[in-house]
Amino acid sequence: MLLYDRGTERAALDDLLARAREGLSGVVVLRGGAGIGKTALLEYAAAHAAGFRVSQVAGVEVEQELGFAALHRLLLPFLGRRDQLPAPQRDALETAFGMSAAPPPDRFLVGLAALTLLSAVAAEQPLLIVCDDAQWVDRESLDVLAFVSRRLHADAIVMLFGVRETDVPRAPFGGLPELELAGLPDPDALALLTAEVDGGIDRVVARRILTETAGNPLAIQELARSVAAGELTEGEPLPLDRRVEARFLAQVRGLPPLVRTVLLTAAADPTGDAGLVRRAVQRLRPATDDEVAQAFEDARRMDLLAERGGDGARRADLPSERAPDGTAHFRHPLIRSAVYGGAPRLERRRVHAALAAELDRPAQAERRAWHRAAASHGPDEAVAAELEACAARAREHGGHLAQAAFLQRAAELSPEGVTRDLRLLGACAAALTAGAPYRAEQLLEMLSPDHGLPQLDAHARRLHGLISVLLGRDDAVESLLGAARILLGTDPRAAHDTLLEAIDAVCVAGHTRPGAGASDIARCALDAPALPGEPGVADLLLAGHATLIAVNHRAAAPVLCDALTAMQADRAEFTDAARWILLGMIGAIELWDLDTLGACALRYAAAARGQGALRMLQVAAHALATWELFRGNLSAAEEHFAEFKDVSEATGADPRRSHPSDVMLHAWRGDEERTRAAVAAQVGTDPGRAGGIQVQLARYALALLELGHCHYRAAQAAAQTVFEQDPPHFGGLALADLVEAAVRNDDHETAERALARLAERAVASGTPWALGLLARTRALLAADPEPLFEESLAHLAPSGLAPEVARTRLLYGEWLRRRRRRQEARHQLRAAHEQFARMGAAAFAERARLELTATGGRTPVRAPESDPGLTPQEARVARLAAEGATNQEIAAALFLSASTVEYHLAKVFRKLGIGSRRRLREVLPP
Repeated sequence: MLLYDRGTERAALDDLLARAREGLSGVVVLRGGAGIGKTALLEYAAAHAAGFRVSQVAGVEVEQELGFAALHRLLLPFLGRRDQLPAPQRDALETAFGMSAAPPPDRFLVGLAALTLLSAVAAEQPLLIVCDDAQWVDRESLDVLAFVSRRLHADAIVMLFGVRETDVPRAPFGGLPELELAGLPDPDALALLTAEVDGGIDRVVARRILTETAGNPLAIQELARSVAAGELTEGEPLPLDRRVEARFLAQVRGLPPLVRTVLLTAAADPTGDAGLVRRAVQRLRPATDDEVAQAFEDARRMDLLAERGGDGARRADLPSERAPDGTAHFRHPLIRSAVYGGAPRLERRRVHAALAAELDRPAQAERRAWHRAAASHGPDEAVAAELEACAARAREHGGHLAQAAFLQRAAELSPEGVTRDLRLLGACAAALTAGAPYRAEQLLEMLSPDHGLPQLDAHARRLHGLISVLLGRDDAVESLLGAARILLGTDPRAAHDTLLEAIDAVCVAGHTRPGAGASDIARCALDAPALPGEPGVADLLLAGHATLIAVNHRAAAPVLCDALTAMQADRAEFTDAARWILLGMIGAIELWDLDTLGACALRYAAAARGQGALRMLQVAAHALATWELFRGNLSAAEEHFAEFKDVSEATGADPRRSHPSDVMLHAWRGDEERTRAAVAAQVGTDPGRAGGIQVQLARYALALLELGHCHYRAAQAAAQTVFEQDPPHFGGLALADLVEAAVRNDDHETAERALARLAERAVASGTPWALGLLARTRALLAADPEPLFEESLAHLAPSGLAPEVARTRLLYGEWLRRRRRRQEARHQLRAAHEQFARMGAAAFAERARLELTATGGRTPVRAPESDPGLTPQEARVARLAAEGATNQEIAAALFLSASTVEYHLAKVFRKLGIGSRRRLREVLPP
């Protein structure tokens, strides 16, 4: 294969292959327009992968709506190993591929199964995975392959993707290394042009071709053939793709009828199944097997069809195996586009009908239905019903975008009316479940404008609201509340769920519209009739949060306690309760209930890891990090925040939002630069703007940072913003800080107001955390604070809240010093300093040290702790290994491959200076 230029790209691919031979992994996405050379580079990599096993798959348009289709083709050679997978992974993979019947699998668990399977293959021999034309790969497969790409590290796997420049949003590949392919430089473009034209070429013509093609290799080759054929004419040029397509179409129209039929049939079903194409052609034209085979050979000889063996796996040093009937792949997608687009519609429908007739096995039901739909002219309820059945099967396999596509096509074949709109709503919901809000929005816009059915309108509004939540639009809550109000009269269960979705949305929404805020949702929920039967988790959470917002904490506390108790019922984490995990964690923090926060976070995180439910793990990992922060375990919190970011990246979350989520960790450490950067990322340029829970956490963190550094005016400004806005959630966290800062600033009026609000909420909660904060805060305004400081310590010391204990001792010691009770002050300040220093709360430790020095005391010289320099990922791997988990169990828990776990453990052993995992428990930092 001769490649002109592309030295930089070839070197990058060579480097990836070399690193994989050493046991490391790598990935790159090649982006560029049609014909720019992506496929040539992918073929270069496959040809130079000596010693590798090579597995290749190419996207095909006809399978774009069939969930997991490309992944199935890619993994087919390896599925015999699936019994080696952990049971949840094996079950998920088999369900996704229709090999077993089970509830729809989480696509990320399918991704973990693919990662485990491919890593096992690569443990025997380095593996090169090539995915060309990724713009036509079904979204489920694309998400899984992108997930696998992000989890590779030390697996001896190279993954390469070729994707059209503008055909695939960057979301599936977000954060992966990319190479943008531009046109060839003029010298290389001219060399290619000269090589394609026998007998030389006029310089003026050459310059025109180079200018019009912008160095695109395919366009240069095709226009060079036009020169040779005398077809290049003056005049306004067509867009490049259309021009190349026009040349292909002109070539096809001059072919014999049987060859044209073969090409059109192959274009209508571009799976590469030459046997299917042959049989369909013989339905359309009287022709023998030999005549059809000759037509195939004629198309290949004219360089329209490619000589290639299809997808699958092979050794790089062995030729690909060909199917008995050969394959029917076009040399380039533009040829297929020209053939199919240039054929009359009636002829295309005849071809699709012939293909459908040949697809008569149960396993071919989806392709048959799709071809029958393409053969239809106008509404056809029989075909629409067949498509609807295919949608149901796709949902069972977890192929939600395939479900959406089948339902959309069924709707298009339905007459205007309720049935059509119901199918569109189902398609929209499926697209939303698949995480494709823009696709869902397009489907919603296809609904009939005046169907006159309130329930349909309510479901449409609900879907619109959920779309807006995902897209961060300010009409989300308004749409959900409007839907809930309609559903209260037609479907009370759906109404309650929609109200809870609205509360969930208002927790994260940065802005809501008038008449659609938290209080409006709460009033609607409280006015709604109770559902019959025992209230479940969702009912209790709705009642608890609505009461919290619309009434007060005193009335809400018992209901929220009941909800949190229900969330901890036996196996609750495997029920619908998992859907509302965020509202449960928020409820625990609102009640200052540390034990419940930790218990729920641990249980739901374990369940999420076991099920591969990454979105649930996102919330649980953040809750675990927050729990560890409140307990003063900053290193453990850092590990959980790292997991949260890792999982968020794997699910395609916006890193601009997920990465600053550890703002409280930086604040506790006294890191001004990182805290302020994270606050700016969450709050934006307007420090006073309303915001959801992330904004309130950022403001709380800023107040904490300023208090640690003794910047009391800045601390009050940050905390007072939260106080004045009084957000529906997380407004209580900053109350004690506001009192402390206001007292320091002699603003006793503000301090009294904040104390009154804290008292109402803390007494309602009644937890040691709440009562300890309340006693400490009252001490700051009391004439005789000593009993209150002692009361605070009595509540907090047994509770595991080391940071709050240390802060109480610091304030107590400061007061004792001002009363000239130096010896007693030194006792409290020394204890506070030791706790802060042990935690790594540098700013508060320095504040305590300065106060202790002012009493004439000295801080004890602490032996420097040896920092082994473990990364958060290494620390997580090491802790699980120390607890006795095997490499496979660690891999499943952290969504890694076993080989990557082994790689991390080797680095851990080296950094800790040990030789086996038996010593991990004794040498790991606490």
